[in-house]
Amino acid sequence: MSVTVPELVDRAAEKYGDRVFLRLGDTTRTYAQTREATATMAGALAAHGCRPGDRIAALLSNRTELVDLILGCAWLGAVVVPLNTALRGQSLRHVLHDARPQFLYAEAELAQRAVEAGHRGVVWVADGTDAPKPGVTAPLPPARPRPEDTAAVLFTSGTTGTSRGVRCPQAQFAWWGRNVADALRLTADDTLHTCLPLFHTNALNTLAHAMTVGASCTVGGRFSASRYWSQVADAEATVVYLLGAMVPMLLAQPPGPYDRTHSVRRGLSPATPAAAWEAFRSRFGVTLVDGFGSTETNLVIGSTPEEYRPGHIGTLRPGFSTQVVDEALAPVPDGTPGELLVRSHQLYAFSTGYLDEPPQPSDSWRRTGDRVVREPDGWFRFVDRVKDVIRRRGENISSREVESAVRSHPAVAEAAAFPVASELAEDEVMVAVVVRPGGVLDPADLTRHCAAELPAFAVPRYIETVPALPLTETGKVRKAALREQGVTARTWDRTTARP
Repeated sequence: MSVTVPELVDRAAEKYGDRVFLRLGDTTRTYAQTREATATMAGALAAHGCRPGDRIAALLSNRTELVDLILGCAWLGAVVVPLNTALRGQSLRHVLHDARPQFLYAEAELAQRAVEAGHRGVVWVADGTDAPKPGVTAPLPPARPRPEDTAAVLFTSGTTGTSRGVRCPQAQFAWWGRNVADALRLTADDTLHTCLPLFHTNALNTLAHAMTVGASCTVGGRFSASRYWSQVADAEATVVYLLGAMVPMLLAQPPGPYDRTHSVRRGLSPATPAAAWEAFRSRFGVTLVDGFGSTETNLVIGSTPEEYRPGHIGTLRPGFSTQVVDEALAPVPDGTPGELLVRSHQLYAFSTGYLDEPPQPSDSWRRTGDRVVREPDGWFRFVDRVKDVIRRRGENISSREVESAVRSHPAVAEAAAFPVASELAEDEVMVAVVVRPGGVLDPADLTRHCAAELPAFAVPRYIETVPALPLTETGKVRKAALREQGVTARTWDRTTARP
């Protein structure tokens, strides 16, 4: 198999040359044209002074230049650093300081923001006459990077703490392509659709999924629940890429003419709430595939369109090992929550570690920071992020289970549960709730509803109604922001509310 990005691009062009690979905005490209654009972008980068090993940061929305930059850097042997376009101020200063890019490729407004945040390297402005572009220079032969060479530095979303730069080797992308293509049962007849940002591992790896089998890939704009199904219908997509948080958002939309007038039959949707799985398939005709993977790892655990279990992330995928351990890193019995440790037997399928840390051996055990349960029959159930576990009255409470109970209330569209300080040195349970359009929520009624669904120690004490949850660009709830805000003057407190 191809084990580097240039090999993947080259092989796909040879095998699927005239097939359409990419549709993005007004651009449509075949596999052969993609190889040409990749090689000429690499040539343009080299002509602008970029060399193998150099880091090129990108502050670009989903546009053709970003795809060209990602593939062109890998072809040249340079390192692309795609950054969240929402970053500004201290958060942008943090990632620029950690990444220390020699070059920056950005949209005009974002380029200025980066300079103000401290970038001192070369700046190329997208749409500017001096920016590297395919076709301006002669194609460059591939640099033949090694499988372990860093192809990209991807920053974690920072939902539970400070964002960290992850060194992703060339082979990791090839393995993502092979592993996810197998789990989703992708073929050359499929059209993949993602509206997730290309600076995130989920969307970025969609390119590798398509190249692995010769499928087409449509990259859309930012996720819109109200326009989603019309967009995938226009794209003639057969496979979609979602995050679990998007599923309740789509289900909360009123019925529309595009609910079934599309070609989608499968979707990758990590962390889909159990109660939403069958409702989603029944309404939209789409079977969702769940799984565990992260920027640092790969598709270690997953389901398939034929074998799935709502509320579970799947079973162990070939090529990996797992352990579930306690706080002392000792294995726990099946059925007991613990932190998930993962290990790869696929060479360089995992990251080589974080920036400014020594490289990790390819086959070393990795801590994930995720609490899971392994059932006796080998199926895994996600419990929570370790940092999101709420400790109250000596009990560990899963914020995910609290959120599931809260969301089952008919007036609730979305919810996020998180710990806040208690007078008793442990945590109290707080939830931020988004009410359904036209709905009315009585906090006391919500706590009664939760009391019927949860143990007494897990029933939220604090409830705050918000117009929207704070989300990252990839649709993940920014719980660090919720914890920082904590209890406010608007917060309803169950212990002081009048009966």
